[in-house]
Amino acid sequence: MTKLEELIKIIGDESVYIQTHNYPDQDALASAYGLKYLLEAKGIESTICYKGQVDKLNTIAMMEDLNITTVRIDEEDRMDETSKIIIVDGQKGNANVEDFIGDEVACIDHHKLQETDMYQFFDIRSDVGACSSIIASYFVENNIEMPVSVATALLYGIKMDTNNLSRGVSDLDIDMFYMLFKKADRDCIRKFDCCSLQMDDLKAYSAAIDNLRVFGNVGIVNIGKDCGEAILGTMSDFIMSLDEVTFSVVYSYRAGGIKFSVRNEEIRLDGANVIRECLKGYGGGGGHATMAAGFIPNVAEEEANNISRIIEERIIEMAMIR
Repeated sequence: MTKLEELIKIIGDESVYIQTHNYPDQDALASAYGLKYLLEAKGIESTICYKGQVDKLNTIAMMEDLNITTVRIDEEDRMDETSKIIIVDGQKGNANVEDFIGDEVACIDHHKLQETDMYQFFDIRSDVGACSSIIASYFVENNIEMPVSVATALLYGIKMDTNNLSRGVSDLDIDMFYMLFKKADRDCIRKFDCCSLQMDDLKAYSAAIDNLRVFGNVGIVNIGKDCGEAILGTMSDFIMSLDEVTFSVVYSYRAGGIKFSVRNEEIRLDGANVIRECLKGYGGGGGHATMAAGFIPNVAEEEANNISRIIEERIIEMAMIR
């Protein structure tokens, strides 16, 4: 029995919700979109949902051009306790995965394995660079032909989450990328790549340059208030382009908390472990060895600077090469 067949056995013929993390990126939405098509091919209706917002321009372009429809759930009356939920590109209990009222019966993810007792089905492969690769493999294993739009989304999801096959790549990512590359609309991919920034984002680059502090191999930037999820990750990658930096942390205060974005090229370090350990007692974090994130909730603005300094000191102590 294939993984998809196992999943369908759990779902039955009921309609389901496919939930991404709260600020879905290209990989999350592509995975949800591909899974939605697979379920529809088996006669099962599904709705892609999340709590939060999509704030990356190229993700928005992908959704518009490929007609990826989603529902932003702000009220519980969209589902009830019997509604079945499949989580993709995240896991129940993560700070960036809303705990909806429905029943999380399944999880498909590529982050570190966490508690799985609540699922009736799970396919969590932490050695895979993109969740889109797992979903693409379901098409291959079940001999289901995919339309160009799905191939394009999945290809872009792998491309972005592995940084063009340069970060956390597995054999599955490479095999699925090769397969999808021949099926996808590459003109769309080029278009998405050309719409990743807007004029306001240049202010973030300026702030990153002005506020960057380097401690050995560690680059740390306070990017300022109310920085979006998308630009935090972009700035983390930007800081990593410096020859001197092999571990970067970019953070921003927003109403209610402090958000951290981490990138890592040090083989001896695991970025997810570092941010998780450094936020202990204040918040939580996770992700991959090379790409991770964290969040400290319930922080008053007047307390943010003091807490940030404590976290910075912890990060430098753990990540700096002596």
